[in-house]
Amino acid sequence: MQVLKRHKEIVLFVVLLVSLFDVSPIVLPRSSELSPTQALESSLYPEEVTHYQGQNLTSISDFLEDIDQHPDVAIDGTQYINQTTFSLAVTGLVNKTLGLTYDDLINNFKSDQQVGTLLCVEGWSVNMLWQGVPVSDLLAEAGVSPQANTLIFYASDGYSTELPLNYVVQNNLILAYKVNNVTLPAAAGFPLMLVAQNQYGYKWIKWVTQVNVSNDSSYLGYWESRGYPNNATVSSGPSNLTSPSNIVVVAAAIIILVLGAVTAVAIYKILVKRRELKVPL
Repeated sequence: MQVLKRHKEIVLFVVLLVSLFDVSPIVLPRSSELSPTQALESSLYPEEVTHYQGQNLTSISDFLEDIDQHPDVAIDGTQYINQTTFSLAVTGLVNKTLGLTYDDLINNFKSDQQVGTLLCVEGWSVNMLWQGVPVSDLLAEAGVSPQANTLIFYASDGYSTELPLNYVVQNNLILAYKVNNVTLPAAAGFPLMLVAQNQYGYKWIKWVTQVNVSNDSSYLGYWESRGYPNNATVSSGPSNLTSPSNIVVVAAAIIILVLGAVTAVAIYKILVKRRELKVPL
């Protein structure tokens, strides 16, 4: 106890530093844990699969929570599309324009399953099992002109994005109508969401209503026309795709840590000065 009394300034300084670094996780992103509420929400999807071919899958409830916490992933809120009146149009440089109902897509085309990771530029991601119709099969049905090099996808809310035709075909991209063995919830893009493998999230267009076969490789979609790169390949690195919201979070964390450190040093200097002057605490 005598030792602690003689060095109480140092002890107080150490406590301040420990407190400073203890609060840092509050302002830094960290992975979410399954809460009792999320577990209850999972029971809404009894047919949901949570593992596939040795891989753990993100739960639908976690996916919907991510969407809810980042409302800007939808430019006009969740779209509620009537399954019976829905039609997917395949247009543009094709031999035959298609108008396909939801039942057409489910019953008349091959259904593919693939695990894919949706990585949002805002810093969250999900790894899920997607099931749907290969875009290449739709193109084969419509017949593609030799001049075509681009696919432009349009959604019911006015959103759009494009991908090179060869990329879509070679990577067997699908228009998903199921996720984790469950019909897509409305917030996740029902009736169709493009599973844009190895592309950042803004290429994973939801509520798809039209696929336009084009030769306009310079087309800019909704976010691309607002400054996001047209090339959203994940392997190109996230440095040029950092979102403003992430920058704010990181900046706030740095400011808090710096101010905390400056405050701790100032207090320590005051304590040392008091000791030199033999001022009682």
